[in-house]
Amino acid sequence: MKAGRAIVVGAGLAGLSAAVRLTEAGVTVRVIEAAAQAGGRCRSYHDPQIGLTIDNGNHLVLAGNDAVRRFRERVGADEPLSGPDHADFPFVDLTRDERWTVRINDGTVPWWVLSRNRRVPGTELRDYLALGKLLSGHGEETVSDRIHATGTLWSRVLDPVLLAILNTPAAKGSAKLTAAVMRESLLRGGRASLPRIAHPSLAAAFIDPALGWLASQGASVTLGRRLRGIAVDGNRVAALDWGQDPEAVQEDEAIVLAVPPTVAATLLPGLTVPDAFHAIVNAHFAVAPPADAPPMLGVLGGTAQWLFAFPDRISVTVSAADGLVDMERDALAQRFWDDIQSAYRSSAPMPRWQIVKEKRATFSATPEQDARRPGARTAFRNLFLAGDWTQTGLPATIEGAIRSGETAARRVIERVGA
Repeated sequence: MKAGRAIVVGAGLAGLSAAVRLTEAGVTVRVIEAAAQAGGRCRSYHDPQIGLTIDNGNHLVLAGNDAVRRFRERVGADEPLSGPDHADFPFVDLTRDERWTVRINDGTVPWWVLSRNRRVPGTELRDYLALGKLLSGHGEETVSDRIHATGTLWSRVLDPVLLAILNTPAAKGSAKLTAAVMRESLLRGGRASLPRIAHPSLAAAFIDPALGWLASQGASVTLGRRLRGIAVDGNRVAALDWGQDPEAVQEDEAIVLAVPPTVAATLLPGLTVPDAFHAIVNAHFAVAPPADAPPMLGVLGGTAQWLFAFPDRISVTVSAADGLVDMERDALAQRFWDDIQSAYRSSAPMPRWQIVKEKRATFSATPEQDARRPGARTAFRNLFLAGDWTQTGLPATIEGAIRSGETAARRVIERVGA
């Protein structure tokens, strides 16, 4: 039985996930990426302005993300993901100078909601019981269709956490996608809900190990080569146009298209993809955080939403940042630094900084946009899709991206009989 061959277009996490799984199955794989480096939105680079290696964004995973675990085990990633020993989520409200920590117990029985010292100040048990309504829902329902998007629990935890997960105003977010995240984290207990951050970088935690493993297995990775067009013949892709002579696609070759949705729609006219997006703004300050700073701190009442404390820098993330993405960089940096000083109760001159903006970071995780997400299969028998924007059952997350690559690879394997 032939193992077959595959061309993976795109070396983000979705493409690398597909390539790793295909290679593991004995398929001969070529990965071709348009950019000068692999990683897609999960890339790391040395920034000369602050003199540090930074990630384009502070991408968070959870300890219970099974696809993340499988991927890292397959490629032998030995850089541990950092984070707290327990599912503790500290917050600060800058307008009131109030601080609290949500402490989720390790086991699957959520007894933490019974403890005033673990739940959000000002909330009662009945507030948490209402969250059961988020665990079900039809595809067209929003979060606010299932629960009241008001009150202390909403404003102090649910709204900021769901905003970060969905990268979409939480009340308008898909109830189905929210339920999927809750089932894979909170309902599995605190051990599955542990926040995990790539350290020292996304490249070290994900990209470099994958590239090294693929090279060791004989898979090729080509950078700086952009796919310009796709030629079809009936129900199959017949050729790929890289800007020179078209490359014929052989009968035993399959294509995994792991590119952004806008690119996929251009290459495949008629393909329905998400067409509404939200921005993410990140900031990095080249200064060591205070010794008592938590690894991750939720911020209410400021411009910053989450602070991440790394040994050599303090980073800021703002989700659904459509209102900030066009702001002058100097003004943004000053606002973020002011929030950092208030959150950490410190006073220091602003260090070297860098602002990273992504205007179209992820698709808008609304029911309408979720309905536009295609599956891995296409109208062409040798072409498959991967990306966090495909129908993964999750919002646009690292877990979803890796899962999409696994799904596309599985479809290829079914076709080639590997």
